[in-house]
Amino acid sequence: MVISDEILFQNIVKGKKYKVVFYYSSTGPLDLTVSFRDGQGGGAILGSSHIIKPNKKGAKWKKIESIITASASSPNAGITLRTTKKGTIWLDQVSAMPQDTYKGHGFRTDLVEMVQKLKPAFLRFPGGCFVEGVTLRNAFRWKESVGPWEERAGHFNDIWKYWTDDGLGFYEGLLLAEDVNATPIWVFNNGISHTDEIDTKDIQPFVQEALDGIEFARGPSSSKWGSLRASMGHPEPFVLKYVAIGNEDCGLKNYLGNYLVFHKEIRKYYPDILMISNCDASRKPLDHPADLYDYHIYPVDDVHMMFTNAEVFDHTPRNGPKAFVSEYALIGANIARHGTLIGGLSEAGFLIGLERNSDHVAMAAYAPLFVNANDRVWNPDAIVFSSNQVYGTPSYWVTYLFKESNGATFLNSTLQTTDPGTLAASAILVKDPQNKNTYLKIKIANMRKTQVDFKISIQGFASKNLKGSTKTVLTGNELDENSFAEPKKIAPQTSPLQNPGNEMNVIVQPTSLTILDMF
Repeated sequence: MVISDEILFQNIVKGKKYKVVFYYSSTGPLDLTVSFRDGQGGGAILGSSHIIKPNKKGAKWKKIESIITASASSPNAGITLRTTKKGTIWLDQVSAMPQDTYKGHGFRTDLVEMVQKLKPAFLRFPGGCFVEGVTLRNAFRWKESVGPWEERAGHFNDIWKYWTDDGLGFYEGLLLAEDVNATPIWVFNNGISHTDEIDTKDIQPFVQEALDGIEFARGPSSSKWGSLRASMGHPEPFVLKYVAIGNEDCGLKNYLGNYLVFHKEIRKYYPDILMISNCDASRKPLDHPADLYDYHIYPVDDVHMMFTNAEVFDHTPRNGPKAFVSEYALIGANIARHGTLIGGLSEAGFLIGLERNSDHVAMAAYAPLFVNANDRVWNPDAIVFSSNQVYGTPSYWVTYLFKESNGATFLNSTLQTTDPGTLAASAILVKDPQNKNTYLKIKIANMRKTQVDFKISIQGFASKNLKGSTKTVLTGNELDENSFAEPKKIAPQTSPLQNPGNEMNVIVQPTSLTILDMF
């Protein structure tokens, strides 16, 4: 008798060990064979475990753990549970996890390594609209996402239309940030969804939930919520310094009133925490206190708007809170598609503009970070994955090429061009973390379809050895995209920089991002 067929689809790799966990309740003894089966080619068995358990009285649900070593590989495998005995068996929370997850914390190593390549300074989670929900009933609530996985109720993510078991919860977000040496930025619900709002007079339970969440993250293990964190395996507090009060809710009926209550209470108990407002202060001052403000930008197939959008910060007063560009990307079915080169280059121009305004723009993040290729509901994204593959879009590689900007020294520079809407450049000084030497990095984003002969004059920079200087180029056809078949069709290519010096000529290819590193 087949109890359940293909409960879980996943990538199975020959020789790897997988921990299978499930809960069961039965009318008699358990005699069960758990197998990995290939989803193609006749359903060949890829590994199995035979489980025999007596029927224990008084225990309704029993936990089973078993290690299965895969005897073959398949990117499309499922779990099959079979028994030859008569009876009734109830199953719940069936899972299979590889034992080589990143640092043993449940994340796929190849996906985390893609994030690490970007040298992230922060991780904003658990999301934007995901936090709100279409209705508050389906909003993400952190208390329902902590504790043992099998005890998490899960919820319907009505924004993106799928059920989540909340296995990637508040704790896991904090853990991932720590694992990649990034500062966590927690976005919590402020009593507002896309269709309903809590009146400010009734907001206190949501405020207490936020305070409890901060205690969970950074409270001592002797505290109520800190002790829960400790029981999950992290007795030491996490470093939580930033919280965002809602997502894209500015201007809604109860946002300001709710925000002020959250701000007052968090400042009272956690005066060091920096709070982020949803209201854009790039053009006019805020009418409420904040440490930073959110700025989101998603031009639809308008590469010139994306390329030049950072100009808005050129005129922003510097006496208010700093900007957190927490979501940016070019989107649209005609130009951006699933992630094109020209889309990435338009974002490169935007990032060069953010560098120019780095005295005001504190942080910036492309969004979204990940997409499952089998469930695309938003395009484009930085990292695309399937059960067994992963690749970065051109936007990923643009972000990668800007990773040294964090903590660098921005240099004044002048670009002489007749069309600043298609050509942008910047220069920064970067300190190498390994040898502590300082080097010059010049970035040139060219959205033109023609080559640009660039004449560069550098003043005040001296190096003993320019022979190690390099030129890195990201280029191709403007609508080129990466794919599983061609994961690096658009990817950076590095070569020695020819004739480096304080006066030099550089050929900038059409439709390209060029990086000059001068050591």
